Amino acid sequence: MQRRLLLTLPLVPLPQAWAATPSTALPSVQVLPEPLPMPGLDRTRTLRLCLPPSYGRDAERRYPVIYMHDGQNLFDAATSFAGEWGVDETMEALARETGFEALVVGIDNGGAKRNTEMAPYDHAELGKAEGAAYLDFIANTVKPFIDAGWRTQAGRARTAMIGSSLGGLISHAALLRHGEVFGRYGLFSPSYWAAPQLFDATARTRLPADTHIHLYCGGHEGGRMAEQTRRMHGQFARQLPAPQLSLHIAAEAGHNEAAWRAELPSALRTLFVD
Repeated sequence: MQRRLLLTLPLVPLPQAWAATPSTALPSVQVLPEPLPMPGLDRTRTLRLCLPPSYGRDAERRYPVIYMHDGQNLFDAATSFAGEWGVDETMEALARETGFEALVVGIDNGGAKRNTEMAPYDHAELGKAEGAAYLDFIANTVKPFIDAGWRTQAGRARTAMIGSSLGGLISHAALLRHGEVFGRYGLFSPSYWAAPQLFDATARTRLPADTHIHLYCGGHEGGRMAEQTRRMHGQFARQLPAPQLSLHIAAEAGHNEAAWRAELPSALRTLFVD
């Protein structure tokens, strides 16, 4: 299908009976009826959108955009692997309580391809890395598609990427590969064990001065998660001013969607404080 046709396709509401688990998605959540082709990966990918509460009422307003991985787990218990983030409920509450609104783009993970797509480097357990092509797909295909079809604030200062676990890892890699596209990053439980090269790569990279980063992990996560997250925070702190960098280690939290859901509201407040 040609790109021109994709731009004119309407959105359709997320089905209310996707699986045995009842749908929990709000009406603001919609799924694109046609997946986007992924150049260089010989596959396609479904996008799920959460529109801001005022999107249908204010025809002139433009919105920041938050790109998130593992789209199946963001909005709906019926499509999630182990619980959902409740992103749609969080965005609705933030709009009501603070006035902050943004368009959230959920990019479905690739199922059996998730590990390789979210790997920045080849890894003995994860396989041959496809992270560069996956990030190029987001930066060069998904973002232009969204900017062309919806009312967005397209500049990097109003464009964020958030992910957890391997999604947090590949979001960090996006900072190094496409720092000119994304200006704000939520790195939740980033799996640095899978890409220790990111420590040296980050130390060698000159980060854009206006980058904002929120690092988070749970104190009950394994794999030296807290230690490595603190270490990476120290590297970022050598380049970024304190107001643009935050770290939260939730002492009692584990490695799961419930923990990330609980962290998301404060992370968004921190990332978009200005």
